[in-house]
Amino acid sequence: MKLFSALYGRAMQWARHPRAPWFLGGLSFAESSFFPIPPDVMLAPMALAKPKRAMGYAFLTTVASVAGGILGYIIGVFFFELIEPLLREAGYWMKFEQARHWFDNYGFWAILIAGFSPVPYKVFTIAAGAMAMLFLPFVLASFIGRGMRFFLVAGLMKWGGEPMEKKLHTYIDYLGWLTVAAGVVGYLLLK
Repeated sequence: MKLFSALYGRAMQWARHPRAPWFLGGLSFAESSFFPIPPDVMLAPMALAKPKRAMGYAFLTTVASVAGGILGYIIGVFFFELIEPLLREAGYWMKFEQARHWFDNYGFWAILIAGFSPVPYKVFTIAAGAMAMLFLPFVLASFIGRGMRFFLVAGLMKWGGEPMEKKLHTYIDYLGWLTVAAGVVGYLLLK
């Protein structure tokens, strides 16, 4: 079934759209404080579609993500009581508790690692605000962690270029179904 190759083709069309950088910035901002989809899903195809702009896209993603992280921090400082039920309902409470534990033990390094890792960054931004982490170290760690992640993604796509795009297009359906299967297996193992 060629589901993923059609989605890949559409993603590459969107990546070449003149307003794609605006969408990337908006997604990066939203993901850092409340939206569930990571910006990598736009950054990677955009960097593949326009390799000469890959580092600029990484910079845009980093800045917008850190700005969204600041909003998450503000939510944690001023509105935590209002969003606590939402964190619980959305299934983020255990991750929030883990983030709180990491802050107690690692502080600055917890944000830096969270910015680079696939752990939902929004959980850490809200936790940083709720736990009154110092603001400037929060912003610095966010820039370093998020920047490392997004520049790595963009750099890999730029390095792979057109040959990588062609290979991805060839194997995207296999990779997509393999990812779905791995997700199902992971879910079943965690249950």
